[in-house]
Amino acid sequence: MGEVLTELGQPRYRVEQAVRAQASGADDWHQVTSFSKDLRATMAERLPLWSVVPTDRQVSRDGTIKWGLALEDGAVVECVLIAHARGRRTLCVSSQVGCALACRFCATGAMGFGRDLTPWEIVDQALLARREAEREGARLTNVVFMGMGEPLQNLDAVLAACDELHRDAPGLGISARQIAISTAGWVPGITRLADHPLPVRLAISLHAADDQTRGALMPINARYPIANLLAECRRYCDRTGRRVFIEYLLLEGVNDSPADAHRLADLLRDGRFHVNLIEYNPTDGDYRASSRDRRERFVNALEDAGIQASVRRSRGADVDAACGQLAAGGRTG
Repeated sequence: MGEVLTELGQPRYRVEQAVRAQASGADDWHQVTSFSKDLRATMAERLPLWSVVPTDRQVSRDGTIKWGLALEDGAVVECVLIAHARGRRTLCVSSQVGCALACRFCATGAMGFGRDLTPWEIVDQALLARREAEREGARLTNVVFMGMGEPLQNLDAVLAACDELHRDAPGLGISARQIAISTAGWVPGITRLADHPLPVRLAISLHAADDQTRGALMPINARYPIANLLAECRRYCDRTGRRVFIEYLLLEGVNDSPADAHRLADLLRDGRFHVNLIEYNPTDGDYRASSRDRRERFVNALEDAGIQASVRRSRGADVDAACGQLAAGGRTG
């Protein structure tokens, strides 16, 4: 959108007007009444107002909403809106169609890679979610790049989208500290992210404390082993002054023993990290979620070793909207 308006010699505030119109309910350019009639007609000829079109909407028993979104070329992605207390909402956005990294526990990874999303295909997910939240009398307060795709392999578009999400003028105004980018461990992207001025949060999908286990779960570990990955995370922390969040998926009998917890603690003792433990959500893989007893023993072992940890409860699993379950059919039609 911004590129086309710039080509037409329009000032920046035209983008802001269009975004406000989207957030207020406009579905096409003819409803963007802050534009002249001629400019509306020109924009309608050049591109749709919305770069994503909902084709499917599912609501979980816990209130989580999942959309299937068609893109202009027929590709499909999914995004998820999660409800919290006091009217807050978190949006889990996608940054790619599918994913090239093929993590064994992830339904998106089984799709393979389609293409990168553009900045506005990412931003429009947030505008859609904001409209939904406001209809419910709630606020979109957080955006997490934890949907389909590896965000750091599409970093230019992701950072451009983050700038738009954070910008106050169009009305989104998401705090940078409430935007999180999660990576499976794409080290060059971490290096670049450390130099970006917007202080977004960084989360690392680690999921194991030794290279053999992690390599079996995540093929990217062969390229960027744990030692290399965490070394780059420490450089990121030193450069930005921010902690890194470690995402750790608990899999029964794979990575959830007290010994695994102690190995993880040994990796993270320097205080730069916070551990988020994640419940496994069923996909087509052969894994099982850790039992409550095993999960509690793992948490206790981490805490005994002085590591801060929290457990992220699964949301939206009954409509395949939970972590690791997003797997749109690829194309419409």
